[in-house]
Amino acid sequence: QVQLVESGGGLVQAGGSLRLSCAASGSIFGINDMRWYRQAPGKQRELVAALTSGGSTKYADSVKGRFTISRDNAKNTVYLQMNSLKPEDTAVYYCNAEVAIAVTKYLEVWGQGTLVTVSS
Repeated sequence: QVQLVESGGGLVQAGGSLRLSCAASGSIFGINDMRWYRQAPGKQRELVAALTSGGSTKYADSVKGRFTISRDNAKNTVYLQMNSLKPEDTAVYYCNAEVAIAVTKYLEVWGQGTLVTVSS
């Protein structure tokens, strides 16, 4: 059983910063891509940032230059540093990862989500 547990969400004023964390636990052989998604009320879930095991990153245009994704492989943890937050960043943020539970067996795992609210 593999779990992803997010933390770090909360209420912040526009222009402020938050750092989200997502820790993977369980029977983990390795982790490939790790991603952050978000879903605002009444909207579809969207990809915010992705980080491959090789270190390549990808960001949504709306967060480029403001958000930074990083990972600590020793801790099986991915982070999302969010700066210059805007009210439109308000959403539930979900962690997602491709987790190897054996040499050639992968699972796509989702966290439970953490709420980020940015007030104007």
